Amino acid sequence: MFGYIAVNKSEMKFREFDIYHSYYCGICRELKKKYGGLGQLSLSYDMTFLAILLTGLYEPETRVGSCKCVAHPFESHETRNNIFTEYAADMNMLFACYKCQDDWEDERKFGKYAYGRMLEAKAGRLKKEYADKVRTISLMMQDFSDAERSGDADIDTLAGLFGRIMAEIMAAREDEWADNLRRLGFFLGKFIYLCDAYEDVEKDIRKGMPNPLKQKFESPDFEEECKTILMMMISECCKEFEKLPILENVEILRNILYSGVWGRYEIVHEKRQQSQSQVTALDN
Repeated sequence: MFGYIAVNKSEMKFREFDIYHSYYCGICRELKKKYGGLGQLSLSYDMTFLAILLTGLYEPETRVGSCKCVAHPFESHETRNNIFTEYAADMNMLFACYKCQDDWEDERKFGKYAYGRMLEAKAGRLKKEYADKVRTISLMMQDFSDAERSGDADIDTLAGLFGRIMAEIMAAREDEWADNLRRLGFFLGKFIYLCDAYEDVEKDIRKGMPNPLKQKFESPDFEEECKTILMMMISECCKEFEKLPILENVEILRNILYSGVWGRYEIVHEKRQQSQSQVTALDN
């Protein structure tokens, strides 16, 4: 379920994208420092949003630097690091371990199993450093996996379970903003789960995999219903976001929440519409 919380680059200023990318690179450096090259392979843009959000809210001391890497071997690029890029890297690693385990249990992908075991060996310190959070998320992940595999849970139940997991990841501190961050994470998590189910529904039908949208897929109102639910979830997420006293990089965060998160949905929706149009044309 990675890859949904990204920017809409076409609607960003160059400097805004540079800042956004510097946090992404900062998380990458944290992953390498703590978990080596294997950790870097788990890097996702999703946690960049988390780092920028928490940085804007708490305004910690941030180190601006530069580096070269395998992806950019000839040109130095800017990096930003603080306590929240470190937290985002840790959560990225934790989530990557869960995803590998889930892929193995669902599809028996041996490569994911082996990679997950290697990640777990490097991520052992997370269970000590974030003992309560890891315990809470682990229990939620188990509930989510059990509900998904049962095939009986409805879309709202499953999306809600994943939303609770994202809520815990968003709430980095137990303070006056924890409830807002949890609600933001809850609705963002529901949005992500729904987008993922929407994107995978045809593949899951072919492979006989569980997907709570399978029964609705043949409905003539499928597309409209999905879009309506997604808009409701992200609207609630944005409502919580606007309650937070964030000034730094707020336009980058708004770009993600109001536009960027729709990127993959729009690609899938357009392809599906084109495919349906071609079928209709052949039938006529």
